[in-house]
Amino acid sequence: MPIVLNRVDDRLIHGQVVLGWAGPLRVTHIVVVDRDVRESDWEQDLYRMALPEGLQVSFVDEAEAVAAIPGWQADPVRTLLVTGSLATMARLGASHPGVMSEVNLGGIHAAPGRRQVLPWLYLSAEEEAMITGLGRAGAHVTAQDVPATRAIEAGDLPS
Repeated sequence: MPIVLNRVDDRLIHGQVVLGWAGPLRVTHIVVVDRDVRESDWEQDLYRMALPEGLQVSFVDEAEAVAAIPGWQADPVRTLLVTGSLATMARLGASHPGVMSEVNLGGIHAAPGRRQVLPWLYLSAEEEAMITGLGRAGAHVTAQDVPATRAIEAGDLPS
């Protein structure tokens, strides 16, 4: 089965990802695309502790993800790909527009230059432009914190 969810969530692996998304989607592999985590054994160990037995995880940087996405897409293993930033997801989307056709905006939290769009979603003008770019490239972008809530189309986000 191909990648079943492409998610932007600045917390990467946490309860909403593991229980809220991976469980209902029957995901057995999570790919974390983050250079800093890729280079930090102790951070990887922390994230692994949040995973139930049987849920595999890969930590890759962006270049490794670009090279591996076609293989993950062709693999029968159900995979959830998560990035900590919209910029990373936008670059992955540009490199593989057919594969990155569905993008979920999860927790993107407050930071300088961002405004609150939803209770759990803060975006800068630059990030809003990235969402528009993903859409123009053919990606269906929605904001949804957990599967039990209604997905909000990118075009319907409060401005």
